[in-house]
Amino acid sequence: MIYDDARGIIRELVTLERPFFNPVGLLVVGCSSSEIAGGVIGHASTYELGEQVARAALDCGRELGFSCAFQCCEHLNRSLVIERAEAEKRGLQIVCAVPRPKAGGSLATAAYKAMNDPVLVETIAADAAIDIGQTLVGMHLRRVAVPVRLSAKAIGAAIVTAARTRPPLIGGERARYTQED
Repeated sequence: MIYDDARGIIRELVTLERPFFNPVGLLVVGCSSSEIAGGVIGHASTYELGEQVARAALDCGRELGFSCAFQCCEHLNRSLVIERAEAEKRGLQIVCAVPRPKAGGSLATAAYKAMNDPVLVETIAADAAIDIGQTLVGMHLRRVAVPVRLSAKAIGAAIVTAARTRPPLIGGERARYTQED
């Protein structure tokens, strides 16, 4: 059920069509398995729940053509698990650590184990983010983030927050943002 719920909200977020939204090439996923299970963030980590969310995001990414980055907990300074090829393509600084359920979190650990050649990076500027359990993923988004209200408000007992990004609208009252006259 957690897998299906996560897959559904990720699909909804990524396929959402709105004016100015950047296409989703990179999705950041933050998740507290403790919160999904009804506990307090960081105190009831459940690997199996993190694994279901990681698998849902990775499966969705393969199906819809986007990459995923998975936020670690504060014990690894909210670094992100990502495929090495994606990190190198984006010119990201790779850092040395391997997540564990109590130092990185269940989601990051599961994602690390599921990826072909995972690495950790300190920072990223993603096109969209899904935050399951209020893990504070906003720091990993491009500069102009737009909150998105999804049809599902929670996964398990965890609150779901989502955002997409758009290019900054510059100019003033004379500026135009579409080709129309």
